[in-house]
Amino acid sequence: MELDHPFYSNIRKDRRYADLTEDQLPSCESLKNAIARALPFGNEEIVPQIKEGKWVLTAAHGNSLQGIVKHLEGLSEEAIMERNRPTGTPIVYELDKNLKSIKPMQFLGDEETMPKATEAVAAPGKAKK
Repeated sequence: MELDHPFYSNIRKDRRYADLTEDQLPSCESLKNAIARALPFGNEEIVPQIKEGKWVLTAAHGNSLQGIVKHLEGLSEEAIMERNRPTGTPIVYELDKNLKSIKPMQFLGDEETMPKATEAVAAPGKAKK
């Protein structure tokens, strides 16, 4: 987001962020930022429920999910950038007792539709209807 964008200006003027400097108020969110936000929440809220044997449904935006996938599968920065997840498609993970992924993510979707949806994410603007 450009610094002169109206949304940035609205955020900058919000009293909740009045004590932050320009350097502390980013104009975007990196994968590193998303992971720094998502993992503590996951460790405090989600992990205890999984350890109790509960199934947990987590809904989040793309960058947060990208960080969670990176963490669960132990992927490098380069490897996670190659992963494509269709928007709104549930992902299932099977975890071991240490909460590490036993196998790669599984999409819950129609077998014919999923490859097309994944391809569309990989090549935005080039997907055919």
